[in-house]
Amino acid sequence: MIIVISGPTAVGKTKLSVELAKIFNGEIINADSMQFYKNLNIGTAKVTEEEKNNIPHHLFDIKEVWEDFSIYDYQKLGRKVIDELLKKGKTPIIVGGSALYIKALLYDFKFKKEEKKDYTSLSNTRIIQKIKEYGITEIKDIQNRRRITRLLEKLENNTYRNQKDDKLIYDDVFFIGLTTDRTLLYAKINQRVDKMFEEGLISEVEKVYKYKDAKSLQTGIGYKEVLKYLDNILTLEECIDLIKKNSRHYAKRQYTFLHHQLPITWFNVNYDDFNKTISQVKEYILNFY
Repeated sequence: MIIVISGPTAVGKTKLSVELAKIFNGEIINADSMQFYKNLNIGTAKVTEEEKNNIPHHLFDIKEVWEDFSIYDYQKLGRKVIDELLKKGKTPIIVGGSALYIKALLYDFKFKKEEKKDYTSLSNTRIIQKIKEYGITEIKDIQNRRRITRLLEKLENNTYRNQKDDKLIYDDVFFIGLTTDRTLLYAKINQRVDKMFEEGLISEVEKVYKYKDAKSLQTGIGYKEVLKYLDNILTLEECIDLIKKNSRHYAKRQYTFLHHQLPITWFNVNYDDFNKTISQVKEYILNFY
């Protein structure tokens, strides 16, 4: 059996995962694209040692902030961990809101073999246009042809085959989604952002500032905005508001992908008594397994 717990930020995925690990003899595998990186703790709301409650956690803090880590890399490492846990009789519990990583991990996704590309016939403008087709909006040194061609090459080499008939490669996978009223969710997101600043998000970013051109910092919500504050592009108030706005937009995109790409059973979070949410999910799994 494999359990997947997903949903937007601030819905309680971490707490649910730990409790289910206790119930089903499980260990937790990270599926959050920012929590792979060391020293990015506050801005990613990474699970703390206390929150782990002695449950083993895998694929957290495995990369330095300046290192690349593709979905293909995650697929290889994640499947290795899953297979090892299953052999030991453990229940892999995959937790995170990066839905594309979850799908690449559990479905028969085939990645293109990396190959050298020839862009000599493309203008810089066309290369930029092709990069933006991958959802990249902030591009450094757009006049640096070597940099932008390398970026496009990486994007094209990491393209995966996403066919509608993709099949799960594991048996007995339970896809659990946590959700709540949008208004309440956005309030929770705003509260989480405020808490991040109280806990020292700015200091956390200052410590890795010298790596500010790293992909992890340029794309991670909470980090790219604080970098702009440190570079005097945004005021502190503008920075905080932008993080909240980008987090809300990201939550919307998460819902869209999860609803259309994964066979998730959704549970409304009971913030007043989270134990009821835990019990509901537990009973659901026991009814089928």
